[in-house]
Amino acid sequence: MMNRRILLFLLCLLFAFALAQPLTSKPLRVPLNYAENFTVEHNATHTALTVRIMLGGSERLYRYALVPRAMPLPELPAGIPVIRTPVERVVVLETVYIGYLAALDQLATIVGAATVNFITHPEVREAVADGRIQSVQTGQSLDIERLMRLQPDLILTSVSGDPALDLPPKLIRSGLPIVITAGYMEPHPLGRAEWIRFIAAFFAASEQAEAFFGDTAARYEALCAETASLENRPSVLSGAPYSGTWHVAGGASYTARVIEDAGGAYLWAHDTSQKAIPLDTERVFLRAAKADYWLHPSDYRSLAALIGADPRFGKFAAARRGQVYNNTRQVGDNGGNPVWERGVVRPDEVLADLIHVFHPGRLPNYEPVYYERLP
Repeated sequence: MMNRRILLFLLCLLFAFALAQPLTSKPLRVPLNYAENFTVEHNATHTALTVRIMLGGSERLYRYALVPRAMPLPELPAGIPVIRTPVERVVVLETVYIGYLAALDQLATIVGAATVNFITHPEVREAVADGRIQSVQTGQSLDIERLMRLQPDLILTSVSGDPALDLPPKLIRSGLPIVITAGYMEPHPLGRAEWIRFIAAFFAASEQAEAFFGDTAARYEALCAETASLENRPSVLSGAPYSGTWHVAGGASYTARVIEDAGGAYLWAHDTSQKAIPLDTERVFLRAAKADYWLHPSDYRSLAALIGADPRFGKFAAARRGQVYNNTRQVGDNGGNPVWERGVVRPDEVLADLIHVFHPGRLPNYEPVYYERLP
C-alpha cells in the first residue's frame, strides 16, 4: 500500500511540474489553396509574414513580424520589420488594396492614398473629398513629408522592378512601416483573392477573411463546374497594342486562366509564360483574325473609336461581328475601374461576366457587373 501511495505522489508531482513548464509549440502555418507568393505563420509571440517576388529571374523575399500591441517585443532576427497590430492608420499606394479593406470592413482605417483620382469606391471617394483621407501624391511623386506627418501604422504597396515606378529611396530611408505585396503576380484569379488572408493579419480579422474568401471560392468553383464539360469553346483574343506593340497575355497568366474557366479557348493558351508576350499587329492578326471574341481592347469603349485608332482592327472577325467586350462598364470619369478594386477580391463576379459573354444561355437574366459590349 505504501509503495502505491509513493508512486501516486510522484506521478502527481510530475504532472504538476509539466503544467508549470512554458508551452513551446511549433508555428502554425495558414493553409493556402491558390496563392503562391505569401505565407502566414502564427507563433506564440507574433505572426510571421513572408512575401515572395520573382523579378528579373531572381527571387526576393520580404519578411515581417506582426506583434499585438499589448505584447512585449519578442526576439527576432535582425532586420525584420515589426508592425504592431491591429493597425489603425493605413496608407494605400495602389487602389487594389481598397477592395481587400472593403471586404474586411476596414475602410475607416485609411488615412492616406496615392492616385486618389482613380479610386472608385464611393465611401473612399467621399472620405478623400472631405479630407479624412489625404492624398500622398504630388503629380507623379509621393509626398514623403505628408506621409510622415500622417504617422501610419502600415503602408501597403508593391514593386515591379522599374525604378521609375517603385519606392523612392527617400521613402525607404524614412523608417515608415512599408509592406510589399505581390498579389498581382498570382496567375489564378482566386490566388489574387486569397491575399485577403495576408491583409487580414494586420487587423486581427482572420475569421472574417476566411468566411469571405470561402464564400468567394465556392461561388467561383461552382461557376467553373458550369463550363467544365462544355465542348463548344469560342476562340478568344485579348488585348490591344500600345505604341505599336501588342502585349498579349501569356498562357499561364491570370487573363488566360479566367478565359479558360469561363469556357473560352484563349488563342495563346499554349504559351507557358505568366508574362505578356510582345507582338506586332501582323503576327497577332495571323493567329487571331478569325477569333470569335475580342476582350480588353485597351480603354476603347466603342467600335468606331477602336477602328478609328487603326483601320486594321476592323479586319478582325470579332470586330466585324460586333463581338468586342471590355471591362469598362463602371469606369469613372477619371479612368478608375472597380474591376481592379472589388473585382480582385470577387473574381467570381468577373468569371460570371465572361460566362455571360461566351455562353449567355448558361446564366439567363444575368446582369454583367464589369463587362460591356462595345457599341
